[in-house]
Amino acid sequence: MSTCGDPVFTLASASPRRRELLALLQLPFAVSPADVDETSRPGERGDQLVRRFSAAKALAGARSDPHRPVLGADTIVVLEGSLLGKPSSLDEARAMLRALRGRQHTVVTAVAVVADRSVVWDASVETPVDMREYSEVELEQYIVSGSPFDKAGGYAIQARDFQPVRKIQGCYPNVVGLPLCEAVRGLRAAGLDTGRVPTAPPCDLCHRARALYEGGPLTAGA
Repeated sequence: MSTCGDPVFTLASASPRRRELLALLQLPFAVSPADVDETSRPGERGDQLVRRFSAAKALAGARSDPHRPVLGADTIVVLEGSLLGKPSSLDEARAMLRALRGRQHTVVTAVAVVADRSVVWDASVETPVDMREYSEVELEQYIVSGSPFDKAGGYAIQARDFQPVRKIQGCYPNVVGLPLCEAVRGLRAAGLDTGRVPTAPPCDLCHRARALYEGGPLTAGA
């Protein structure tokens, strides 16, 4: 699978949100999901985990597609030191969303880019997120929809029917699942002309990503 034109890099992820975000860069890319072991290690911090996984995905993608730079990414939610990945059951999704309700947590996403079979870029971004006090009815309706099961922490910031997030501080696309600023820096490190140099978030790419999903800003401080 690829976007229009000859692909200039490969995304090693099956995430539709990452595909949508990367399309904002207007660079043609191929998609080749990488299958890696995503088992955490004892005492591993969130940033360490996602950087290890993103690099593993990019390296795995490069083995099957060695002729183009490969971008890997991984996201985790950190709540008071606890790492929340993708829920595997209704009960786990329910427990995650209850734990996050009305509290602040941090979304950590890492990006790794591999070129010539070596990691040329590796970075992670942390975004504080404040959740609103959604009701039990809203929580259950969201769970029944099936939406929580492919998302770290069990939620999507861009969920229009649920809208679980009250405020963020920093990079909006990082919470969706891919900090575009780091993706651009990684692709530039691999020798690609991205046509832009990102600034500190919230940057133009942050605003474009938020407009894509939300059509406008969140509350002040986002």
